[in-house]
Amino acid sequence: MQEESALVAQCIKGDRAAQHELYQRFASQMMVVSMRYCKSQEDAEDVLQEAFVKVFNSLEKFRGEASIKYWIKRIVINTALNHHRKKVYLYPHLDIEEVHNIGDDDVEITNYNYRDLLTIIQSLPQGCQAIFNLYAIEGYKHKEIAEMLEISEGTSKSQYARARSLIKELITETGEVKHG
Repeated sequence: MQEESALVAQCIKGDRAAQHELYQRFASQMMVVSMRYCKSQEDAEDVLQEAFVKVFNSLEKFRGEASIKYWIKRIVINTALNHHRKKVYLYPHLDIEEVHNIGDDDVEITNYNYRDLLTIIQSLPQGCQAIFNLYAIEGYKHKEIAEMLEISEGTSKSQYARARSLIKELITETGEVKHG
């Protein structure tokens, strides 16, 4: 994408208009990502701001091997994880070698709107929330998550199983999301 590489080049040169354009192009999409990892709008805004500072400070390291959108998304995710790293470790982690039936009895969430899904995800304990996002939404494998969060693979699997269980509890038999 020539336009994208030209925009990045202008940003690296310190062109404020190009930096503003890059921010405007991706901020709303990255806010959605940030909101999935944070408990509040304010935390998500802090993470987004910190992530874009990192983006602009390290843009010269962008090699173009993936799209700039993907690269920025990785920075937002890593910033959110780092922002909450201490909180993640405050929650108890059940460390087991193998979790059975992770794929069984899936919860049907296709009939929910974005706000309901966000409410469900944000209601999870911080550790479960991060692992659920990384595994179910971002598509990371448990081994990758374990390395990112400096936990065992078993902990990642058990926290994902716990997140799934909590999500099931949040959805009533009538299919409504329990708020609060």
